[in-house]
Amino acid sequence: MDFEYLSPVDDDLVQEISSINPQTLAGMVKFHTSTGGVPDLEDVKMALVGVKENRLAEEGEDEFLNFSSVRRCFYGLFPGNWHLNLADLGDIEKGETVEDTYFALQTLVGELLKQGVIPIILGGSQDLIYAQYRGYDRREQMVNLVNIDSRFDLGDAENPISNHSYVSKIIVNKPYNLFNYSNLGYQTYFNSQDEIELMERLFFDAYRLGEVTANVKTVEPVMRDANLVGLDLGSINAAAIGGNYQISPNGFDGKQICALARYAGISDKVSSFGIYEYAANYPVAGNMLIAQMIWYFIEGVNYRTNENTISAKNEFIKYQVPIDDEILVFFKSPVSGRWWIEIPFISNSNTKLKRHTLLPCNHEDYLEACNQVIPERWYKTKRKNEL
Repeated sequence: MDFEYLSPVDDDLVQEISSINPQTLAGMVKFHTSTGGVPDLEDVKMALVGVKENRLAEEGEDEFLNFSSVRRCFYGLFPGNWHLNLADLGDIEKGETVEDTYFALQTLVGELLKQGVIPIILGGSQDLIYAQYRGYDRREQMVNLVNIDSRFDLGDAENPISNHSYVSKIIVNKPYNLFNYSNLGYQTYFNSQDEIELMERLFFDAYRLGEVTANVKTVEPVMRDANLVGLDLGSINAAAIGGNYQISPNGFDGKQICALARYAGISDKVSSFGIYEYAANYPVAGNMLIAQMIWYFIEGVNYRTNENTISAKNEFIKYQVPIDDEILVFFKSPVSGRWWIEIPFISNSNTKLKRHTLLPCNHEDYLEACNQVIPERWYKTKRKNEL
């Protein structure tokens, strides 16, 4: 693969990191350096890459985008009981045009997915999710996108793409790979009623901030069904992150956002993770929180149970619940205790949907079904499957 659009990690930073305690993450990461070039990825499970692109931010371009502070915080952390190799591929610099940057990120994500490497993207403006998503174009599957954000970022497909208007481009632009879009943590006053109603008409999932913060575990099944996850740093409250131009007094706190990052990591399906809307003026505490989010994502990946396999599903415990004219079929893993619900497969529909016949859910969904209440996510997924 051609990595010519990747710039190495800063030489001075690499030298500084190399002097850190070797038992920290600094001692278990392969770096892209100016002298050694891009590291061999054969035995690498995850790769960190920065993307210095934010020209389409509606709040204005940040010309001083640099991820050295996050790297310094991250590599000073001690790993858990991990057995995964990591790489730092350096940064994708701004292309001559934004489309050039998109192409570089799309190509990199696609190649890493092909090699079985999970890209961890640290980026500028959140429209970069569009390029992250396009990295899946050559994979013969439909894609579930989860966005941790205070805004839906749907926008108008007729208007130019921006960091608050990119999901509509994902929906309408070919190839059509999007099966489901889920938003975690939206705040109603940041979204128009038109967008809220459109989310409902498209049978997409949306969880208000208060709903998620009251019990973060409720969205674990949503994350378990995701292929790619994007996280807007603006979804974190000002007290926890600080320093950004779009901070809000309301949002996730540090503990909650790290829990969501860990859920993304522990999902067997999540194959790329992006953190966006980074700004150069974050204080040390903000950079440390981002470093810890990455740490929790990696820990989640380390503790995956690989239950997204046929052999694992053969061991599941099956429960049948009759409701009206339906018989809902639930499955429970005897290993992790996690739950799934079966979605009827429409034989003449898009064959890419075959893998969606089991939808992650939680124990509460099973209990509600026993009380004759059909789970909302089951209904939405079934309707999308029929369209």
